[in-house]
Amino acid sequence: MRGKSNEQPDFLTVVNPEMLVPKEHPLRGIKKHVDEVLRRLNPIFEKGYKKGGRPSVPPEQLLKARVLMALFSVRSERLFCEQLGYNLMWLWFLDRELEEGSFDHSVFSKNYERLFSPEISEQFFKAVYDLSYEQGWASDEHFSADGTLIESWASTKSFRPIDEESDDDEGDSNGFKPSNPDVDFKGQKRKNQTHRSRTDPESVLYRKGKGKEAKLSFGMHGLMENRNGLLAAIDIHNPIERKETDMALAQMEQLTENEQGNPKTVGADKGYHSSQFVGDCREGAIKPHVACVKNRQTPGLDQRTLGSKSYAVSQRLRMRIEEIFGWMKTVGLFRKSRYRGIAKTQSWAHFLGATHNLIRLVNLQRWEAEA
Repeated sequence: MRGKSNEQPDFLTVVNPEMLVPKEHPLRGIKKHVDEVLRRLNPIFEKGYKKGGRPSVPPEQLLKARVLMALFSVRSERLFCEQLGYNLMWLWFLDRELEEGSFDHSVFSKNYERLFSPEISEQFFKAVYDLSYEQGWASDEHFSADGTLIESWASTKSFRPIDEESDDDEGDSNGFKPSNPDVDFKGQKRKNQTHRSRTDPESVLYRKGKGKEAKLSFGMHGLMENRNGLLAAIDIHNPIERKETDMALAQMEQLTENEQGNPKTVGADKGYHSSQFVGDCREGAIKPHVACVKNRQTPGLDQRTLGSKSYAVSQRLRMRIEEIFGWMKTVGLFRKSRYRGIAKTQSWAHFLGATHNLIRLVNLQRWEAEA
């Protein structure tokens, strides 16, 4: 006999989200690590909130929400808040009661300075890396460096002369202005020295290499430890003002100052094969395991380095950092920034990098348990 479903079934039940999430679900391990990281950041939260007044959405829940957005490729805060209302697993991850449901998306923007600034996001990223470092998953001495481009949230039509006044389109006789007017740049020379984006003035017109299309972009540079492919540093920068070689040196220096490692080798591609970078590495007692440009002789990079086993290992492992960039751009939806300006883009890069490390931690612990 064919069963029939009620159009509007009435039922009363007790739901425990803890019982709904499978015991082997990877989100359980991520939640455990995130809770420990947030416990360490508790002193920062205490300073950011006053004692009296109406209770706010807990900062722990908002930071966890960022992690969920990175894990599940959620493209906006508004969409996340919409889905949070009916996603029991997300409510469980945030430690929210079922009756509380979701919160308004404006909470994210109102708490930007308090929770999502580059300073706070950097503390979150460092706390996650510290956790992996303390558990012995991160290398002390061997690292890889690489850079990539992140498209800015701005159209090339917004790249106009700096001294140009007001809007380029005054509208027709009725005062109508098209939202996306036709712009012809044929025959014009547009340079960062004379032009600037009106949508995102901090972005620059840049191309990764010869034959590539120039786009309004930010530079993103990462430093990865070689033992298990954990991201040790991630920075958004102006690719014209600061070269990738300068970023790599600065990140390794910062890593030493934070007592998160003492770099002895650094693997990199041919873009780092320069006398300046090799010399600075040698001066800092770091072996430059960089890929060589054909017929380019560089002091400090001789056959003793190129023929060593450690050089071959560094060249093989440095490819992993490109996998991290690929994950951030596809799963993390970071091929193009969803924010304007370096500061907000940097904040999101930190959360994406921390989320990648959390995934690596859970997988490493699972593989160790199965071995």
